[in-house]
Amino acid sequence: MLSLQVIVTFAAAATLLAWVPGPDNLFVLMQSAIYGRGVGLSVTAGLCIGLVFHTIAVSLGVAAIFQTSQLAFDALKFIGAAYLIYLAYKSFRAGPEKLDEGTAKVKPMWQMMLRGVIMNITNPKVAIFFLAFLPQFTSAENGSIVLQMLELGGIFILCAFVSFAIISLLAGSISSWLKRSDKSQVILNRIAGLVFVGLAVKLATAHR
Repeated sequence: MLSLQVIVTFAAAATLLAWVPGPDNLFVLMQSAIYGRGVGLSVTAGLCIGLVFHTIAVSLGVAAIFQTSQLAFDALKFIGAAYLIYLAYKSFRAGPEKLDEGTAKVKPMWQMMLRGVIMNITNPKVAIFFLAFLPQFTSAENGSIVLQMLELGGIFILCAFVSFAIISLLAGSISSWLKRSDKSQVILNRIAGLVFVGLAVKLATAHR
């Protein structure tokens, strides 16, 4: 069982890390600005589901495979980079959408949530980060290390969800305004495409 001091210290560190510019919060920011708060929150939920996967993997020791096997690390990161390139292609191809049309295209929430899940799970650096970060807050004196890791993962996910939800709400507030301008939508989609390409290159060139 984690002590209150450990919980508070860890929660503070996790919240700070959630706000440091990185692939996840940039992804939430861009999707919220383009498609609105609802989509941003769906992406946030997807990313946090991915963090559940990483928490379990680290707690059970599976993530150590990505730390010791270059082949496994490379395979997963290239799958993730390919998916980001696909998202970039979709963004570059996307046209403006009208809010006042009854047939306006609405992004399915499950699809955006799945997008967040895939993006998070296919980033092996998240697993390795958890593998390096979580154990620092565990102690054999506090009982089962596996249970402590799961607790810490749960706290990290909660902090990330709240932080990303705030980002979604703030960025989503400009979505309606952007959608009134075809030119603004096109420009933002192109920027999103460039962000995805940048994230793909960063992931593809990442080292353990």
